[in-house]
Amino acid sequence: MERFFKLRELGTNVRTEILAGFTTFLTMAYIVVVNPAVLSAAGVPFDQVFMATIISAVIGMLIMAFFANYPIAVAPGMGLNAYFTSVVATHGVTYQVVFGAVFLAGVLFLLLTFTKLRELLIELIPSPLKYGITAGIGLFIAFLGLKMSGIVVANPDTFVAFGDMRAPGTVLSIIGLLVTLILTVRNIKGALFIGMLVTAIIGYLMGMLKIDGIASAPPGIVFFDLDLAGVFSNSLYTVVFAFLLVTIFDTTGTMIGVAEQAGLMKNGKLPKAKAALAADAVATTVGAVLGTTPTTAYIESSSGVAAGGRSGLTSLVVAVFFLVALFFLPIVFAISSLSAITAPALIIVGSYMMGGLAKIRWKQFDDAFAAFAVMLTMPLTSSIATGMAVGFIIYPILKLASGKGREVHPILYILCVIFVIQMVFFPGH
Repeated sequence: MERFFKLRELGTNVRTEILAGFTTFLTMAYIVVVNPAVLSAAGVPFDQVFMATIISAVIGMLIMAFFANYPIAVAPGMGLNAYFTSVVATHGVTYQVVFGAVFLAGVLFLLLTFTKLRELLIELIPSPLKYGITAGIGLFIAFLGLKMSGIVVANPDTFVAFGDMRAPGTVLSIIGLLVTLILTVRNIKGALFIGMLVTAIIGYLMGMLKIDGIASAPPGIVFFDLDLAGVFSNSLYTVVFAFLLVTIFDTTGTMIGVAEQAGLMKNGKLPKAKAALAADAVATTVGAVLGTTPTTAYIESSSGVAAGGRSGLTSLVVAVFFLVALFFLPIVFAISSLSAITAPALIIVGSYMMGGLAKIRWKQFDDAFAAFAVMLTMPLTSSIATGMAVGFIIYPILKLASGKGREVHPILYILCVIFVIQMVFFPGH
């Protein structure tokens, strides 16, 4: 094992890697609960999402461990699961159709991984839009958490308003949020997971959490009959594009950040990048068939790296813990059925995604407003794709108007025209 994962060469050992893997698992274990809770709102069977979440994550992490040898964990990403739910609601299509879009995005991602087009896509999208997209998704899922908690409610006059702070679910959400925030600022490893656990215990004592069991045999695997034809008949091209772009940017940015933290970057480049990106692409494609949204590299992997993880053995250990979680569906289902437990995690994860805003040149208005437009539009329209489209339209127009049109890649002008046509003549698609 030491020789296969090159532990000595990387300055680590088996004990350190196991500890790092456990640390990473604790920090991202919330996804096992939150992802089924979010997707079940779109009508996807809870048991199926639970199985798909774990299996797609395990497949991705095994590829990451054995082919890339990186301490980077992958699992279905936050934000895109909420986007999935909104697509089902706003487009009036079945979740099988949207899974078809996820599948197509996964296949495209897999093809791009082995070509130069992936690098071109990453390079041609300007930084302000990349940071704006990530921040917009953060606001999007934080807003979802606020709605789930009852802190924010619908209002016919102002669209949204402050909720009832005396409602039991809202009270529990606020307690959970405060507990998790305190654990986070105290740098407690696995703060999100522990926060959910503490909130669940309080919810149980308040009589709000009903538990019918702890462990059980895993549910059977069901392969969805993907409705690929529905993707084309409903013109969900923007949805496929949104899934693809967000997955590419999220995965690449996270991988570079974690690899740099672990000292694995060589001359500013990521060795075995194709194998690492293939882990996400394969897991996304398999996940779509099983019933979950795109997988991505998890920034929580940095906690394992901080604990000494340097090799794929860390990812392998995380995969093993995910497999163990398969046998605890009853407790996972009980926890996810009480939204006050999962809502704080959504709000806090949303805040994590704001970090890139510090890198935007806010005094350069053509950059700043494009990013602002993206992150404002996403939560207010409940659509990641619409937010991205607005950014791709505004950015080149502002650059042309400011005399910096040559700074914009020609493909961005083509995308600008395509998105204008789509928004004017095919709204809602």
